[in-house]
Amino acid sequence: MESGSLLFSFFLIFSGAAVLASAALFTRQPLIVAYIVLGAVFGPYGAKLVTDTGLLNDIAHVGIIFLLFLLGLDMQPSHLGHLLKKTATVGLISSVLFAAAGYFMGCLFGFNQTEAIICGATMMFSSTIIGIKLLPTTVLHHKHTGELLVSLLLLQDLMAILVLLLLYNFDGGFSNSRLDILMALAALPLLIVSAFLAVKLLLLPLMAKFDRFHEYLFLLAIGWCLGFAELAHALNLSYEIGAFIAGISIATSPIAQYIAINLKPLRDFFLVLFFFSIGASFNLSLLPDVFIPALAMSVVCMLMKPGVFGLLLKRVSEKKSTAWEVGFRLGQTSEFSILIAVLATGQLLLGEIASHVIQATAIMTLILSSYVVVFRFESPIAINEKLRRD
Repeated sequence: MESGSLLFSFFLIFSGAAVLASAALFTRQPLIVAYIVLGAVFGPYGAKLVTDTGLLNDIAHVGIIFLLFLLGLDMQPSHLGHLLKKTATVGLISSVLFAAAGYFMGCLFGFNQTEAIICGATMMFSSTIIGIKLLPTTVLHHKHTGELLVSLLLLQDLMAILVLLLLYNFDGGFSNSRLDILMALAALPLLIVSAFLAVKLLLLPLMAKFDRFHEYLFLLAIGWCLGFAELAHALNLSYEIGAFIAGISIATSPIAQYIAINLKPLRDFFLVLFFFSIGASFNLSLLPDVFIPALAMSVVCMLMKPGVFGLLLKRVSEKKSTAWEVGFRLGQTSEFSILIAVLATGQLLLGEIASHVIQATAIMTLILSSYVVVFRFESPIAINEKLRRD
């Protein structure tokens, strides 16, 4: 860090985040955009107030691990299966179309085959954070629109997990890592079985015996999450996969919601650091080179996704108004797109330009699609008072 003090860097990050987050809320922007912008402003390519981002990247990675853990906690196997039956066809067909569009756009802009494939993969996903945050609670839990949105996002999240798994085991190229990928896929069932057995034989009895000690439950949940993340890494899988499996394994337990509620502030703390580090790693000098490709991909994404989702949902007998609303709410790329771009760059699968195009596309679509939703549909931060719902 510039000052040599981690505390000083935290002061800059969280004080600045508080200011920019306030501005973001006043202008109806997603908060993650504020954190990314802050990183670009304070980082080594901006004001250079925080120049050594290596430690921050390591710390911020914990936020992604907790994000995947909490995502797993929300995926009760029986409910997940019920939801996905409704939208599996729509989700799979739409993902293939979006991936193809992203691939051809990548080829159009001169990316190599690997870069174009990854570019296509990042186009498949919509933002879980934006989709859920801009959906009123009453719609999320009690209306069919909420069910459709959540089931499509869950399916996309599962595909994102698979993409992360594959990327994590590509060591610099597609041809050199097939054995590693096969070994990782073979280790996956072992990890899943181990998780569910350990929950039944060890974790749940401990929670039941000491459920009065809330601090102990909090520590046990963190240890469970990080322990399985480390175990997955030892089995040639990613930390994120281990955390996700750890979450699913206790999703059906009575204590799952308590853990989810209490871990969310900790997750948010690390996610601020993660998105700040994304912004800090964004080379502003490359903006002239990536702006036009990112803008073109953003336009294609925001025009294509509502249309594709709208048409496919109508084909499975959804009402026209519901189909188009879900399509517009999913009309962006995802925070997973940014994560995939960062991971692929670290694996030397993406060049700097391609990585920045994907990240810039995600930022643009998060901003623009948020405006579309808050102007046209019910949301907690809608511009029109008639549309504002908590």
